[in-house]
This record gives sequence, structure tokens and C-alpha cells, in this order.
Amino acid sequence: MCSVEVMTCESGHSSLPCTDYITAAAPFRGHCLPTASRDASCDREAMPTTVNPEPVNDRPVIGVLTQLVSDEVMKPFGKAYIPSSYVKYLESGGSRVMPIRLTLTTAEYEDIFKKINGLIFIGGVADLQTSRYAQVAKVFYNLAVQANDAGDVFPIWGTCMGMQLLTVLVAGENLLAKTTAENVAMPLNLTAEGRSSRMFRDFPEELMKAVTREPLTGNFHRFGVKVETFQENEKLRGFFSLLSTNVAENGAHFVSTIEAKRYPFYGVQWHPEVNRFQWDPKANFPHSAHAVQLSSLLADFFVNEGRRSLHHFDDPEEEASSLIYNYTPVYAANFTTYQQIYFF
Repeated sequence: MCSVEVMTCESGHSSLPCTDYITAAAPFRGHCLPTASRDASCDREAMPTTVNPEPVNDRPVIGVLTQLVSDEVMKPFGKAYIPSSYVKYLESGGSRVMPIRLTLTTAEYEDIFKKINGLIFIGGVADLQTSRYAQVAKVFYNLAVQANDAGDVFPIWGTCMGMQLLTVLVAGENLLAKTTAENVAMPLNLTAEGRSSRMFRDFPEELMKAVTREPLTGNFHRFGVKVETFQENEKLRGFFSLLSTNVAENGAHFVSTIEAKRYPFYGVQWHPEVNRFQWDPKANFPHSAHAVQLSSLLADFFVNEGRRSLHHFDDPEEEASSLIYNYTPVYAANFTTYQQIYFF
């Protein structure tokens, strides 16, 4: 019968068992489907395989919360900013970027939330409890928790101060301590949870080894969450999985990578964006092949999380006017460690 005989079929395949080339990915009109009866004909219509994948948004827009300008050398250019390295990082993963200003109302932030597919809290300088940056971040964080609880996927990523901010939002208090690791690149001390995490589990084995042996993560911070503080705090320990740790200049063991257990929320104390998009020779930005691969895979990972969000703009003109493409970055390598900066 057709499932075992070698035959020539109208599909163009010859001298092959019928089952060798009939796959779920080949929706042609087949004439060699296996049958349960020896008398059944081989010229039946191929039955399509039914697949119900999770809906995917292939036009994601990730929001980036702006920082208020505090450095005197930057003040002539604007009141708020986003380093272009974060924008390029997200764009490299296949996302568009929407800058989110700190001067809007809660109602306006709620409206924006319905239109974007994820959010990044970038590094910088701000009070993590009383600043406008912290207040706006809290609005989006609460909206994201509520949405994810309802099955409406919305990812958040925090880098450096952004990760610190996530710990404040979850713990309800500032638990930072002196964990200086300033202008130094380090490997990660991965935990068992780190190796099986959503963030790292699909990494090639060679890269996973390199992450733990080579200085692939650029650190530029003075404060962080100590490992012992994380482990002793019930809210942090219950909300986040601890993926990696590192040791500060003063010997303190600090939290360097986290991901939420039930939510698509992620935090890194280090800076993956600098590996590909910042080039100040005085800064220890990792630029090795493995460092570039690490940055690339993490950008892909987070943007793919954003693809799971079906939020969207209803008005194409509003969408176009909201994106970062409407702004021109300023060359800033001659007065900052950034190559370019968007000012607002």
C-alpha cells in the first residue's frame, strides 16, 4: 500500500516511499498519502495540518522612557534625552522605538500603553522613588502587571539604573547599597536558574561558556542590590529569579541579572547596548565577537517578547509621528561617552 511501497507520484517525486516527503510544511496536492486499506487509492487530497500558533506582532514598537538632563555639558541641547545606543539596540532586534517624555499626564501614559509593545527603563541618574522618572515608570509598571495578569503580554526591560528601579517597584523600598563596578567589563557568575532561564536558555553552548569566562558585560555603576539583600527580601525573592551575580570593587556580591518568575520583566545591572554601539576608547566597552553576539541575542530576545504584545496604534499617522525617526541625534562623542544622543 501507499505507506510502504516505492512509487512514482504526480508530485514529481519518484522512487521514494510516500511518507518520506509528505510533511506538515508541504501543503501540495498529494497523491501518495498512506491509507489504512490496501484497496484505497493514492490520489486523495492531502489533509492539511492544523496549527494554532500564538499571535505574533511583526511590527512592534518599544517605548523608551526618557531621562532628564543633569550634566551641564548636555543642558544646551535639551531637557531630556535618550542615548542612541539604546535606540539602535532595539532597532537591531527588529523593533521601532517610541520616546516617552516625562511631562505627560497619567491618562496620556495609559493611552500610550495601549499602543506600544514593551518598555525599556534605561540607565542614568535619578531618584528611584521621588523623581518624575520613577513616578512615570511606576505608572507603566502597574499597567504592565495588570495587563499581564489579564493575559495581555507586555514586557519591560531595565538596564543598570533601570534594573535598580525594577527592584524598587517590586520591593516598595530602595534597597541599594555601595557595589561599585565602574568602567569594568566582567564575565557573569551564572546561577542554576540563569542557565535554565528564558533569557539565556536558547543561547549557543559556546556563548554560554564565554559569558562565564570572558569579560563580556560592561559595568558602569556605583550602587546595586547585594545578593544577601535579594535573598533576604521576600518580595524580591518571590518575584524575581536571580540569574547571575558579580563581585564589586569593595568585595560585595551584587545582583547582575534578573527575570521575573511570572511576568516578562527583565533586568541587567550591566549594559548590553554598549557592546555594539558605543566606542569611547577610554571606556571598557566589550567589543569582542562574543560580546557582540551577546548583545545581539539579548536585543532579539526582548524584541521577540514585544512581538507577543498585540497593542497597536489605530491611526497610522499618529504612529508615524510618535516614532524616534522624527528626531535627529546629536553627535556627542566629543563631550560624553555616547556616540550620539537624542534630545527632547
